[in-house]
Amino acid sequence: MSYPSYPSDSLRSATVSRLRAAGCVFAEDEAELLLAAARDAVELDAMAARRVAGLPLEQVVGWAAFSGLRIAVDPGVFVPRRRTEFLVGSAVGLARPGAVCVDLCCGSGAAAAVLLSAVPDAEVHASDVDPAAVRCARRNVEPRGGRVYEGDLFGPLPRELRGRVEVLVANVPYVPSAEVGLLPAEAREHEPLVALDGGADGLDVLRRVAAEADAWLAPGGSLLSETSERQCAAALDALATAGLTPRVVTDEDLYATVVVATR
Repeated sequence: MSYPSYPSDSLRSATVSRLRAAGCVFAEDEAELLLAAARDAVELDAMAARRVAGLPLEQVVGWAAFSGLRIAVDPGVFVPRRRTEFLVGSAVGLARPGAVCVDLCCGSGAAAAVLLSAVPDAEVHASDVDPAAVRCARRNVEPRGGRVYEGDLFGPLPRELRGRVEVLVANVPYVPSAEVGLLPAEAREHEPLVALDGGADGLDVLRRVAAEADAWLAPGGSLLSETSERQCAAALDALATAGLTPRVVTDEDLYATVVVATR
């Protein structure tokens, strides 16, 4: 497929129409991102085809806007959600300069990248069990001065962090297993199941994090995790059972619910 110039008004219009026909609600905005990302009309055609096939836009263009940063997002990696900006902003608000911070279930490393960018002299470590996520996170986190490890939750973290973590962000999967099939196709087909499925009631991973958090948190340190409004009471109970003091913070505009549990 060839076009007389790149980009042209006709090419832009054709891309918008193609995306709209595929059901993209924000076809105009998505077309502009594709036009900006593609080097020529041939690449644009290939990128539009991937988007029409159902790939998340962020995986197609290779990045997501998150808390003022451009976060690299590779194919097959969990896409950071806009509502999660509230979780990360809450974490930044608790982190003093030089704070030791950990990002568990880090995915692309968006939370760790923001902590490094927003908290002066922060020491930031991140981990994920998915090798593709770890490769992606290293691109976002390590150039900013953080470290990323591959493994399950706290398992791969340096032992010397035990009892020193002041801010622990755990963006755990919290979709109940029976509801994963109800997610939008671009999530359930193109993001890793391990980043979505939270077990029978969606709180299995949060319980595992809470059970170990006390050993890793510094006195007065806090664990922050995103959940849903209907899971909130059970999440608070799980955190209290683990010996932490939990509370809830919300952002109605972002439909975001975050539990904060302090040692």
